[in-house]
Amino acid sequence: MHYIAIFALLAACVWTDDSHYSFSRSVGSGSGSSFSITGKERITAIRVWELYGNHIYGIQLCYASNWSQIAGYTYSEPLEIELFKDEKIIQVSGKYAHYIQSLIFVTNKGRSLVVGQPSGYSFNMYPTHPEAELRFLSGMYHGGLSSFQAHWDVLDDDYD
Repeated sequence: MHYIAIFALLAACVWTDDSHYSFSRSVGSGSGSSFSITGKERITAIRVWELYGNHIYGIQLCYASNWSQIAGYTYSEPLEIELFKDEKIIQVSGKYAHYIQSLIFVTNKGRSLVVGQPSGYSFNMYPTHPEAELRFLSGMYHGGLSSFQAHWDVLDDDYD
């Protein structure tokens, strides 16, 4: 009986929660070390390293003016996009096999960052709430990003 009361309380919290958080299904093989790139501010830039024009080797996000740790590895010069003050990431697409082969970050201003080679299975990630934006990334890496998941939420525009 105690478990039923706890379940009912949890269900009521979930069903009345006004959070706009959502996450996209993980893609890739998912082997290696896990990573999570998070921040409290809005994402203002993204750096991605690709290995020999092949799969995604590493990724880094900038929150406000603070760069996160690199998930994965660096190789040569990264491809990068700096976002405008009122710009946000609203879609992540790409291809995967064992590794994440390519990534396409799309903004609400119609700009995009395209990295990697388009081979493998396609994926398309976007938030469930129309005002939500990319808030953080998680996944795994070994010899490159082996899995990738996007997390979305609405960020208060008074963040700065």
